[in-house]
Amino acid sequence: MRLPEPLRTPVPLISAPMAGPGGGRLAHAVSAAGALGMFGVNDSRTREWIQTEAAVAGAGGAPYGVGLAAWALEKHPEQLDAVLALRPTLVSVSFGDYAPAIGLLREAGILTATQVGCLDDLEGAIDAGVDIIVARGGEGGGHGRNSIATLPLLQLVLERTELPVYAAGGILNHRGLAAVLAAGAAGAWVGTAFLGTREAASPSAAKTALFAAHSTGYGRVFDEAQEVGWPREYGGRSVANRFFEEWVGHEDELDDSARTRFRAAVSGQDYSVAHLYAGQGVTALTHEVSAADVVAEFARGVKPA
Repeated sequence: MRLPEPLRTPVPLISAPMAGPGGGRLAHAVSAAGALGMFGVNDSRTREWIQTEAAVAGAGGAPYGVGLAAWALEKHPEQLDAVLALRPTLVSVSFGDYAPAIGLLREAGILTATQVGCLDDLEGAIDAGVDIIVARGGEGGGHGRNSIATLPLLQLVLERTELPVYAAGGILNHRGLAAVLAAGAAGAWVGTAFLGTREAASPSAAKTALFAAHSTGYGRVFDEAQEVGWPREYGGRSVANRFFEEWVGHEDELDDSARTRFRAAVSGQDYSVAHLYAGQGVTALTHEVSAADVVAEFARGVKPA
């Protein structure tokens, strides 16, 4: 396993794209602190938004990455066009038929990654020619599979590929990073630990709710409430609030009344109903810190050269 030179950061850590909280400001702060920061692009983002966030993320020539959703690119190919023109350090494309986008990115000489949530996903990733594999276990926040935990998935993936593998899901601090490095990962792909940072593009009310969160749940509740086009096999892990608990397992029964209630809660920042995507490590978040603080904590898991 040989890690591409642009990814040999002082701290072997990549901040997950996290469409929404993960904007250009957070990406820049993570990279400035010695890891690699990424920002995420959801299906509503325009070419102009991508260009604006990239300018922030890459200010002063800083490296950065961009995360794209394959299913959204089918409707919005201009998102990929914008990223190809920007030529970031790394582009991840996951969740759907990502092979065509990976091919175009590789032709342009841009490093690529995709998330795999089970061994069946791995074969497709290798066939697509990605440079980096992200082994994302079910503990992870946001969208992905919930079929296997991070540590067993990481071990199984490492046995089956010589590509660099980043571990994702439930990695909270320097102990988690040290553990996956010891297992053979090239580094950690971390989202939840950055949700409570000053640079995360989330309302203060959302951060307050995160700091008070006690548990998470997995399902399609919030996708159905928002009527977005996420493929059904990729549910989301979120804070298990009142609305989630009411509808999990009954997502297909969500009606107009429930959706109206949900939209009002999003507008009013009522997080007993509105969604907060986060991984199982959310209870480790207790107060606001800087992205540099988070990277420094993870750096404690790296043995001196």
